[in-house]
Amino acid sequence: MRGIWLVARRELYTYLNSMWGYIVVAVILVINGLLFNAFAMSDRARLSFEVLRDFFYFSFGTTVIASILLTMRLIAEEKQTNTIVLLDSSPITDWQVVLGKYLSSMAVLGTLIVSTAYMPALIFVNGKVSVGHIFAGYLGLLMVGSATVAIGTFASTLSKSQLVSAVIGGVITVFLLVSWLLAKLTDPPLNAILSYLSLFDRHFRTTFMEGRIESADLVFFGSVTFVFLMLATRVFESRRWA
Repeated sequence: MRGIWLVARRELYTYLNSMWGYIVVAVILVINGLLFNAFAMSDRARLSFEVLRDFFYFSFGTTVIASILLTMRLIAEEKQTNTIVLLDSSPITDWQVVLGKYLSSMAVLGTLIVSTAYMPALIFVNGKVSVGHIFAGYLGLLMVGSATVAIGTFASTLSKSQLVSAVIGGVITVFLLVSWLLAKLTDPPLNAILSYLSLFDRHFRTTFMEGRIESADLVFFGSVTFVFLMLATRVFESRRWA
């Protein structure tokens, strides 16, 4: 556990001392604010429930984008600057490195997600929405963030180029977003598998976004997180075999 904490603290220090993390957080907050204002202040009369639902709809997208941008440098930068040699010579194991970096990114992303809470709070004060709906939506965003940060961490182990890592992470995430469309074009049993893999349509839109928490969705996002962190660890370990 000490090794995980050391890596996470080092990674958080890097985020806090580089402009990239601040830029990503600032841009996402601005986008969220603009979209919230556009939905909340539209000319068409809207129920508070609809505004809150739309808030979680676009927050899903910005959370995914932030995850990819925050994680693209995690391992790729170590390879690019050759500081990976320092990790190899330390007593910290590969899985501790991967998990520490994952947790640091989740800390930054979680802070970003929670910092938008004033938006649904405004809806709550001025309209009729339940605290349960807000809680469910934010839990969903954190689960989505957990899965996509794990995907981004895995992608970052595949290349020393941060841009390539971002593209790989983006491609994997987009596939999991549009898999429900692919399911419509395929036959059983593949269509059922593709439908189940849909991050948004199957596991967010009809549950978290509507204010409902389903254990099946929690298991799904937890499983995606575990699988991609395991893959990231295996790929990271493979450098020792080369």
